[in-house]
Amino acid sequence: MRGPLPGLLFALLGFALFSTHDVVVKTLGGAYAPFQTIFFSVLFSFPIATLMLLRDATPGTLQPVHPGWVVARTLAAVIATMCAFYAFSVLPLAEVYAILFATPLLITVLAIPILGEKVRLRRGLAVLFGLAGIIVVLQPGQTTLTLGHLAALTAAVGGACASVIVRRIGAEERSVVLLLYPLVANFTVMGAALPFVYQPMPLVDIGRVALTAVLAFAAMTCMIRAYRLTEAALVAPMQYSQILWALLFGALLFGETPSSRTLIGAGMVIASGLYIVFRESRAGVSDTTPVLRSRSRVGTPAALRLGPLMRLRGWTRHEGKS
Repeated sequence: MRGPLPGLLFALLGFALFSTHDVVVKTLGGAYAPFQTIFFSVLFSFPIATLMLLRDATPGTLQPVHPGWVVARTLAAVIATMCAFYAFSVLPLAEVYAILFATPLLITVLAIPILGEKVRLRRGLAVLFGLAGIIVVLQPGQTTLTLGHLAALTAAVGGACASVIVRRIGAEERSVVLLLYPLVANFTVMGAALPFVYQPMPLVDIGRVALTAVLAFAAMTCMIRAYRLTEAALVAPMQYSQILWALLFGALLFGETPSSRTLIGAGMVIASGLYIVFRESRAGVSDTTPVLRSRSRVGTPAALRLGPLMRLRGWTRHEGKS
């Protein structure tokens, strides 16, 4: 096959695998605290991550060039992971995705103070339209906002912060530093909390946790392949296919029926996200392309960040500035 189709198919497969990962997380969330699930998910992912990181032949140490930014990004990634796992365990899948889809919008906003990005009128209006979609989903004052909603919003903000910080320091930091620190931090923080929340896990649940690591690795591999074959501006919108999987898995496995406000709000967020992605793909519109260069999924600790990983392996064919 020629053209963008192969890359788009890999992207769709990758996001389908990520959605399956979230279904397993939601299943485990009914019995175990997020700390425990994340700890073992990261534990099972360490062998895979180690093999990948050993490919880094760049001379240097693991000491960051910008320690403050690296710590801030690591903290944001840990918080985003913990909050996303909790949100998936207590909220309907479609509702979580509708909120997490705000991440590219928040990246655009945070790029203003952190990257010095200038957001012009049209993109600014698109961001406001998408954030209004989040308000439609949450309907503050009319529905009861739970800790799960707050966790999903926090995950979106944390993921956006981590992505924008990488935009700021990624060119100067070793890829292995950007990849390893959040992984180790998740393992350490969740391990410290584990004695307080641990519940014995039968073999079948241990297998499910191991499956999350396998699914994250498989999805990450598909996404890398997608970005190698197809322009980022075409691959990035494929993330919104997850709402279809959320509707399907939610109905079949958890008996979830999304409300009209969730669907309308998600549609608003998706529309604004698509506009921003395609507008940033045009030359001269953005100096930093903060959305297009965000390739990581919020709240998937077993999946390494794709941008640094692709640079580490020399796979930059369609990355442009990234």
